[in-house]
Amino acid sequence: MLKLISLWIEQIPSLNYLQPYIGNPYLISALIVLVFMLLAKVALFAFSMYLKKIAKKTKTKFDDIIFGLTRRPLFHFVFVFGIWLALVNLAIENYLLSITNSLLVIIFILILSRTVDAIIQTWGDSFAKKTKTKVDEVLLPLFHKATRVIFFIVALMWVLSIWQINLTPYLAGVGVGGLIIGLAFQDALKNIFGGITLVLDKTFYKGDKVKLESGEVGTIYDVGLRSTKLVTYDNEVIYIPNGYLANSRIQNFTRPDPRIRVVVDFGVEYGTNPEKVKKVVLETLKKLKDTLEEPKAVVEFVEMADFALKFKAKFWVEKWSEAYNKKLEATEKIYQSLNKAKIGIPFPTQTLYVKKKK
Repeated sequence: MLKLISLWIEQIPSLNYLQPYIGNPYLISALIVLVFMLLAKVALFAFSMYLKKIAKKTKTKFDDIIFGLTRRPLFHFVFVFGIWLALVNLAIENYLLSITNSLLVIIFILILSRTVDAIIQTWGDSFAKKTKTKVDEVLLPLFHKATRVIFFIVALMWVLSIWQINLTPYLAGVGVGGLIIGLAFQDALKNIFGGITLVLDKTFYKGDKVKLESGEVGTIYDVGLRSTKLVTYDNEVIYIPNGYLANSRIQNFTRPDPRIRVVVDFGVEYGTNPEKVKKVVLETLKKLKDTLEEPKAVVEFVEMADFALKFKAKFWVEKWSEAYNKKLEATEKIYQSLNKAKIGIPFPTQTLYVKKKK
């Protein structure tokens, strides 16, 4: 290429003054960097102006997503490639060339990773339109995280090979080492497969209210690759390993539908007519707002306890998120209605009979 440029300049007398500079490798390398920087700017401009407009005219969102995710990395790739050519022109084979090669690999893997992300996102959107379930909302983040881990490992191995770091001695004992690593990552793999099991079994979705076997109650905030995040009523986040969730009992308050029954326990004095208690409390439940007419509210006489007659008032609300406040309201209203009806509410008492000696 340099010889062709030199011959071309020799044919044009007015450009003969450039002849001494043609053989200067540093000047040529500087020109290479400048040219590729301009090419990177042109590529960035093309993405911003023309290709983006073309993408908006297409029916799919894939090209819009891919342009948005890869626009900046492509600019940096072209610019760093120009630096690499400049170093090659100078015959530099030290750590600077290794750094440039490493940057090219990292940017290239980043472009591939974002392209795969765009494909997964586009596929997820089309899959979500064909299905009525929310499985895609949990599976897609898992796919994104898994592919990023894979690309990170590929980039790391590639960069290590550029720096001539031989991994063979470290992998020589792969038989025993694999067993040790397998045992070390047993819990991590169990959590990953546990998360996939939870998604495929549709145990819960983001936003569901659940009660764990250990007693914690809260709302599912996120289902990750390793753990699930649960937000409690105290606005605290609990991280539960997916492996534990996959092998434990979970009470989901939003299945099969968000309706939920509210139960209020109360007791009255012995000697009180149970039918009168049922009538008073049922009238109170009917006056509660935002409760369901079907299934109907009921009051059950359940036990003759040590110091009271035990009852349960049961009614239904539309959503589990309303249950706690309605239970508090119903408890207060039932107490007021029993007092108004002159029905005594006992407290624990104990009667002692002392026998006198004759």
